[in-house]
Amino acid sequence: MQHILIIDDDIELTDLLKELLSFENFTISVAHNGEEGLDRIDDTIDMVLLDVMMPKLNGIDTLRRLRESSDLPVLMLTAKGEEIDRVVGLELGADDYLPKPFSERELLARIRAILRRAPNTETNRAENSKAESNAPDSRNYFDLTLYPGRVEAYCGDALLDLTSTEFALLQHFIEHPGSILTKEALSLDVLGKRLAPFDRAIDMHVSNLRKKLPEWSNGKPRIKTLRGRGYLLVEGE
Repeated sequence: MQHILIIDDDIELTDLLKELLSFENFTISVAHNGEEGLDRIDDTIDMVLLDVMMPKLNGIDTLRRLRESSDLPVLMLTAKGEEIDRVVGLELGADDYLPKPFSERELLARIRAILRRAPNTETNRAENSKAESNAPDSRNYFDLTLYPGRVEAYCGDALLDLTSTEFALLQHFIEHPGSILTKEALSLDVLGKRLAPFDRAIDMHVSNLRKKLPEWSNGKPRIKTLRGRGYLLVEGE
């Protein structure tokens, strides 16, 4: 079973989430502050649900420290209206965020969408191992090479340090060369959710990805923003 670590100081909420997710066949561990949560991280954890507002070490600082050594998928749980926390969390590499209060259905949908993109869950490890036993399946676009089975991306010979969401986003761009991809389509196809009003998740993931992709020799970025239309993966020179 896939193993989720919940880091939240709200004991009543964590008890409810543990009951809900256990019923959905997830293994659940709980920590009630950021420091305890970081201590609980090990190779058995597949995903983290991380609250922002916590004592001792808040969610943003916890995520910052986690990203120094781990690319575990993270779903941030934020207070309604706290947009700055969402933006900072996404900048630091959170995979998505979910404002409180949220429905059980929405939580499960977000969790499953994130886990489908993650390479190192129990289910995906088995699928990747099977895929790697065959000839390597790669995607190529000029000097970019992606290996979906291993969730690895290269620019030339350099391995790109991408989160699972950034990798999925880049793969989607490469599979639609020359196409303008709207935020609505990217949110649905990559994040597995409909774009909500004021949702900045796709904007931040594209921004993070663009920073990690080397510019072309003429100084132009590889992903172009077309205001009011979407994003375009720019062809090489």
